[in-house]
Amino acid sequence: MSAVLERYQVTRREFLVVGAGVAGSLVIGLPAFADETDDARTIGWFVQINPDGSVVIGAKEPEIGQGLRTALPMMVAEELDVDWDKVSIRQMPLGIVKTADGFTWKYGGGQGVGGSTGLTSNWQLMRQAGADARRQLMRAAAARLGVDESQCDTRPGVVVCTSLQSEIAYADLVVDAAALAMPEDTTPLKPIEEHEIIGTHRNTIDGLDIVTGKAKYGIDTEQPDMRYAVIARAPVLNARVASFDDTKAREVPGVLDVFTIDGPSPGEPYVILASGVAVVATSTWAAIKGRQALEIEWEKSPNANDSSVRFWRENEEMLKDTGQIVLDDGDFDAAMAAAETTLVRQYRVPFVNHAPLEPQNCYAYVQADSCHIIAPTQMPSGASRAANAVTGIPRENIHVEMTRVGGGFGRRLTNDYVAEAAMISKKTGWPIKLQWTREDDVKNDFYRPGGLHEMRAGVDADGNVTAWAQRLASGSKYYRRPNMPDENLFGAELYLDDFPRRIVDNIRMEYFHNAIGLPRGSWRAPAHTVNAFVIQSFIDEIAHETGQDPLQLRLDLLGESRELEYSGHGGPTFNPGRLARLTSFVAEKIGYGKELPAGRGIGLATHFTFGGYSAHAMEVTVVDGTLTIERIVAAIDCGYAVHPNAVHAQLEGGTIDGLSTALGLEITVRDGQVEQSNFHDYPLARMAAFPSRFETHILPYDDVPTGVGEVTIPTAAPALTNAIFAATGKRIRNLPIGDQLA
Repeated sequence: MSAVLERYQVTRREFLVVGAGVAGSLVIGLPAFADETDDARTIGWFVQINPDGSVVIGAKEPEIGQGLRTALPMMVAEELDVDWDKVSIRQMPLGIVKTADGFTWKYGGGQGVGGSTGLTSNWQLMRQAGADARRQLMRAAAARLGVDESQCDTRPGVVVCTSLQSEIAYADLVVDAAALAMPEDTTPLKPIEEHEIIGTHRNTIDGLDIVTGKAKYGIDTEQPDMRYAVIARAPVLNARVASFDDTKAREVPGVLDVFTIDGPSPGEPYVILASGVAVVATSTWAAIKGRQALEIEWEKSPNANDSSVRFWRENEEMLKDTGQIVLDDGDFDAAMAAAETTLVRQYRVPFVNHAPLEPQNCYAYVQADSCHIIAPTQMPSGASRAANAVTGIPRENIHVEMTRVGGGFGRRLTNDYVAEAAMISKKTGWPIKLQWTREDDVKNDFYRPGGLHEMRAGVDADGNVTAWAQRLASGSKYYRRPNMPDENLFGAELYLDDFPRRIVDNIRMEYFHNAIGLPRGSWRAPAHTVNAFVIQSFIDEIAHETGQDPLQLRLDLLGESRELEYSGHGGPTFNPGRLARLTSFVAEKIGYGKELPAGRGIGLATHFTFGGYSAHAMEVTVVDGTLTIERIVAAIDCGYAVHPNAVHAQLEGGTIDGLSTALGLEITVRDGQVEQSNFHDYPLARMAAFPSRFETHILPYDDVPTGVGEVTIPTAAPALTNAIFAATGKRIRNLPIGDQLA
């Protein structure tokens, strides 16, 4: 490691150096990187204590509704010992530093949210920031009073010295604290039983701004001299512009420029999604009207004959053959041959759109040697890379600001819309706000992969599952990723250590790739949403086929609490006993096993996702083909709930998202074109579809938090379809449910 790179490996002491702030404030962060002449104070994670006692805590992670902008400041405020009501937040821009060996983080760690890691990756860091800040204030007070540091303590916003019956407000210690070097030893953190902010119910810190319309999203961006742009993207997958006539478009009042945008060739990695024609104007409306007036001829695409009918037919044919064996524990063939009962079932899970309420957008201003980006992104470092890729401007000269993100978890991991905006700004020389419409968003997405799963199981005479196989033909999310060998495409679709591995001795996983032209990407909880539906449905089918109770079969398989090796995301271990606890809990809460009238049933499902554990129980009625969800019980084990309000909100939102998708959402292709375009043909569930009897429960486990954002969605769909089977005897194996109950 070079001396330069080593310098920027942020230690605790480097992370929380005390520096004098502006206007008499104590600013704690990374002043080595601070620009003291910049009012924006581009520093890392920081605590700013103002003369009036108010506290500003920097937020380096994007906020997409998971509650990080409240949860992370809660950690700092807890250890700092300040009144929560006096805390506000400030969103930090992307902070990267160029070194001799590449780039490293300026603000004490990565700045991206995905995989439910935003909280867990900052759990130690943010508490330590608060604890060290509090200690510096205590040391400053001790020096002023002439006592040992051990004689000082704090209450919210004040250092107290009991022996002298003296107290000093934090705000009055700013100058003294700023002059102190950091101590050599590590400041201890509070034990969990002393927490007064962490783990308590706190309102979202910017909740009032959200409900009153003051919160700023990317779509709200306004900058001086800004022009507006839209793009007419290729309607056929992977088509390119042959020619276009912009005569009528340029006659639209406000239209300033029209030109082509080149997308990647078929099969190449994506920088942007599609080729097209950009229209730049003095307003978004003028740009849209100009786009409508364009006359474009498209080249014939190699994907012009792609269709959903063809995709599913090809998947069925693939499963008749032998695919890539990606896991083969024990002796699956022998176990199946010896089984008393064997089952083979197929489940179809479709492509789906992210459907964010805020369509993609980005502000970009590309100048000769700099670039300014403002975007709703989950991955600001990816925005920096995207802008660099299309402009050639060094990343250290690309300034990325992140706004609050208006939904679509997973979609904003990919910064194609940032690349588009930067391309347009570079060509025109103007500051550009690129805006997608709803139709743009539905027809141009990195869709959740669709696939056909074939499940096989062998059960012995005692009802024990002795053999298990999952065979999948799908369009891999990894398709068209850079430097991705074909033999690794399965990794985004089959998680090898998921249940029931190391529980059932003989397990096989087999993969077939279908290279349909639809772009694919991460959709909330990626493949867990698919695999949980398939696996939890199949367990119910095994129970029914072998005369066992679905709840008891799950509990028998999961067994007692123990740690199993788990090499995937969320590891290094998985404890099936924690799933058993949740499953028993939701079953008891909903009254599993009670007498029910005809047409009513209860379904269960449970799953381990990215380190967290969840379970759902649902009670439904189906009368004359009409489904009514009567009651929902959802529970989560996320270790230790740092921000319980956000956890409950995620349980509610994840459940609704999962059910909405299962009920009616599917992206289909015909003649190489996505058929859906807006919410009239991609119908999100309405409020009336969900019951008033909707319970969410947090079951604490230990003092280590896990992620939550993606844990809550996978078990919603299978709990619903299992309940439908219990009510009607009809097994839903193809999603969405749609009119299958009619």
